[in-house]
Amino acid sequence: MDTTDYLIIGSGIAGLSLALKAAVHSSVTIVTKDRLPESNSAYAQGGIASVWSADDSFEAHTRDTLKAGAGMCHPQVVETVVREGPERIRELIALGTNFSRRSGNGSRAEEYDLGLEGGHSYRRILHAADATGQEIIRALVDAVRSQPNIRILENHMGVDLLTTGGPGPAGTECWGAYVLDLETNQVTTFTARVTVLCTGGAGKVYLYTSNPDVATGDGVAMAYRAGAPVANLEFFQFHPTCLFHPQAKSFLISEALRGEGAVLCRPDGTAFMAEYDERAELAPRDVVARAIDREMKTHGFASVFLDISHRSADFLRQRFPVISQRCLEYGIDLTREPIPVVPAAHYMCGGVVIDLHGATALRRLYAAGEVSMSGLHGANRLASNSLLEAVVFAHRVFVHAHDFLATDRQPSPTFADWNPGQAVDSDEMVVVTQTWEEIRRLMWNYVGIVRSDRRLARAQRRIDLIHDEIRDYYWNFLVTGDVLELRNLATVAELIIRCARLRCESRGLHATLDYPHTADHAWQRDTVVRLDAPHDGARQDTRVPL
Repeated sequence: MDTTDYLIIGSGIAGLSLALKAAVHSSVTIVTKDRLPESNSAYAQGGIASVWSADDSFEAHTRDTLKAGAGMCHPQVVETVVREGPERIRELIALGTNFSRRSGNGSRAEEYDLGLEGGHSYRRILHAADATGQEIIRALVDAVRSQPNIRILENHMGVDLLTTGGPGPAGTECWGAYVLDLETNQVTTFTARVTVLCTGGAGKVYLYTSNPDVATGDGVAMAYRAGAPVANLEFFQFHPTCLFHPQAKSFLISEALRGEGAVLCRPDGTAFMAEYDERAELAPRDVVARAIDREMKTHGFASVFLDISHRSADFLRQRFPVISQRCLEYGIDLTREPIPVVPAAHYMCGGVVIDLHGATALRRLYAAGEVSMSGLHGANRLASNSLLEAVVFAHRVFVHAHDFLATDRQPSPTFADWNPGQAVDSDEMVVVTQTWEEIRRLMWNYVGIVRSDRRLARAQRRIDLIHDEIRDYYWNFLVTGDVLELRNLATVAELIIRCARLRCESRGLHATLDYPHTADHAWQRDTVVRLDAPHDGARQDTRVPL
């Protein structure tokens, strides 16, 4: 058994920024599946949205967020995140984050080069060229590695949360997690006074995604199995423009290109977005993704095209160096020709339900970033609000948890060591790869950009059978990272389907053929689901079912 004050599962922007603050007074352990700096956050291209210009205002940013969220945002959360954003960004700058500046390289705040993206009424996107997430993560990793109170466990993965209690005045408490060493396949019991899920999203639940391989919904699945409510998972954002090329894997073409004048067109060069929305290419992502999806299905296109070749070559190479270079590697010169693009699963707007402090329904368990459902994004995330949410809620988790720990005198209970029972090494890994592929295909075909009751019912029947197969496999063979990820993906897939079947309307990112209109008031509420009988992590049987 190992122990720590803070157990942070995940190493994206939320987890790293929280770790830095918590480590000033407490011991911190970061569990990350890969090696730093790998995380979903590192792949964020566009930037971080915040009121920075004198021309902009908190009211305008709040209004844009609420409009994109299609009536599902929590207004108090939106206002809080928007107003606290600039201070959190100043902290990132103080850590050494180098956001792009306008020519002249002045030192005043106004000298930062602010981008424009769909749904925003003003330029308010601070960015580091077209690799913002990578730059922020670089600065955070440098700071984290120099902090002696932070222990980083790379190539480790959370298995299940340790919980005690249940219904009643005290409720369920979370005291850490079982953690798998992915190199040795040994499971360690980690107790913690505070556990924070910062595991990011679940894009790998879909066949085509902009997310890296680590995005398998681990935090949502772990929290759900422990009894925490999850909500709004029907709202999964598909980024409109991923590079379409047989050798390209999950490469995103940033929305910032459309902010700088890129036009979506058919193979014959005809622009089409104005036919779907008066804002054309600057419409929110749900509108643009559905328009592209319809164009492809109506006309049988393998892709559509994004054309920014009318801008100067020097501007494009300076503003989008990573995208320019990557496209050239695939034989596409964006300064001279359009880029073939298709929609891909990108961002999970639902997740583990948290309050304004990042606290879940389980005492001592917090969540921050994409894994959570804070109420900021509503039915559709406004571009570049994700990194903003991560840093704001990481700070709010720290403030609340720090105050809690200052008065907490409750000793940690004793938990059983991990017991594999009669499980043996698997000689049937083909079962894992086959089932993984099946989940991703059924989610893409039946629970994608546009849904129907019939497709969702088919998906539900199949995912129920897949759950049975995984449950049998999980109990008979020793756990590995692949098995845990498959288990988590199946859980998240089932939750997305459940939430989608509960919402009988089209709103934001949830579009269904059976209910094509938005029911303004009847369905203007969160879709909350919870496990009926959460397991008790303190029991001797440590191999818990799905």
